[in-house]
Amino acid sequence: MLKIHRKRLFVLVTALFAGAATIAADDMDFSQLVQSTQKEKPQFAKRQQDLLAARYDLSNRPVAGVEMAGGKAVQGGVRVRLPNGVTWDQLAAMSPEDIQAKGLWPAGFYPLPHPHHEAGGMVFPKFAIDETRRQTGRDIARFDLDYDLPDHMLPKFPAPIFLTTRPDLGDVSKGQLVTTQNYWMLFKDALNPKQLDGLRLLLTPFPQQQFNATDDRRSLAPSLGVACFDCHANGHTNAATHTVGDIRPNEFRHRIDTPSLRGVNIQRLFGSQRALKTVEDFTEFEQRAAYFDGDPTTAAKKGVNTLNRADQVHAMAEFQELLDFPPAPKLTPLGRLDPKKATAAELRGEAIFNGKGQCAVCHTGPYFTDNLMHNLRTERFFKPKMINGRFASADGPIKTFTLRGIKDSPPYLHDDRLMTLDDVVEFFNIVLGTGLTADEKKDLVAFLYTL
Repeated sequence: MLKIHRKRLFVLVTALFAGAATIAADDMDFSQLVQSTQKEKPQFAKRQQDLLAARYDLSNRPVAGVEMAGGKAVQGGVRVRLPNGVTWDQLAAMSPEDIQAKGLWPAGFYPLPHPHHEAGGMVFPKFAIDETRRQTGRDIARFDLDYDLPDHMLPKFPAPIFLTTRPDLGDVSKGQLVTTQNYWMLFKDALNPKQLDGLRLLLTPFPQQQFNATDDRRSLAPSLGVACFDCHANGHTNAATHTVGDIRPNEFRHRIDTPSLRGVNIQRLFGSQRALKTVEDFTEFEQRAAYFDGDPTTAAKKGVNTLNRADQVHAMAEFQELLDFPPAPKLTPLGRLDPKKATAAELRGEAIFNGKGQCAVCHTGPYFTDNLMHNLRTERFFKPKMINGRFASADGPIKTFTLRGIKDSPPYLHDDRLMTLDDVVEFFNIVLGTGLTADEKKDLVAFLYTL
């Protein structure tokens, strides 16, 4: 004990007179953090992969003839595993009370934990890490954990970009990940100077909880931070994940599905539960709070970027509101299927969407959202329990996301718990008690692919 106290006293006294000693002490602490978290890393990775394998079939089984904008295959089929001895039809015929009492709520319908829920924070798929490093030299990899879902279950990367102001251009990104290195070349002839500066800021990295220049970070080297478009890659999504900053204690925090920014101009609520009213509010909130888990003290220490609302936030929002949905050639301008272009199955699916399936109660109009929040009350179906550091209980109200271009942004629901649109249909068939047949479910999914 005496040796330990003497060592601490030496470090403190030396630090008063020599900045180098302070750096050495900090480096020693950081290196211990790296060693300890990397030692635990395989254990938590296995825990998450075991959970995913028990919940889902994550094999690569694309749907024939269905692709995302940009050409990536769409994964199909129900991937959530059923409890032993029960079928989807039997489950749908049961009451919420019976499902809860018999413990038959499918594991894949419970909230999905973060890859390491106790640690939380931003985590990026490897393809995003590799391309960002290749183009910009920045490293958005974490030393303590890796992303958990396989690439074939994720959105097209890099995703195409469509502009409301220049639909004639098609994919403005020309198949590239847009970064600080190429945005000017790609957009200089399509945007005005204010919009260009807004895009620049969306691509500029700023300090964040796990990526910063202090020794309280999760990148091996001191980091410039992360950019808005590190998650919302090309104004869409690369399925990067995080945990929400406004719920406590930690075990109640939701895993975050990074939503697409396509169609921001028609949306009136921002944040899955925060109900922020403008994209300017959300842009400012992200920098001031979400980047630092809602902790202003930590934010100040790590170098929070306080955006100027009038110049910077407004310019960033102006660009975001130009991001358009991908083309949907089978839809009319009013968001209905064109009978001359749609198949019989798709037309039947549209009728189910607007009728028996009850989808259109919330997903209304040409953009398939009512811009409101709804509480599905899924807690009716299960008893609360801890799952890999995440306490599964009531979710509360969640905003109605637009369904335009929905096939381009798997996984689904606000926390990535549903892998395919087939899973989504099974989930809502039980939650809403719609009683769809197997054929009706297939037709409904066929319609969703047209959006």
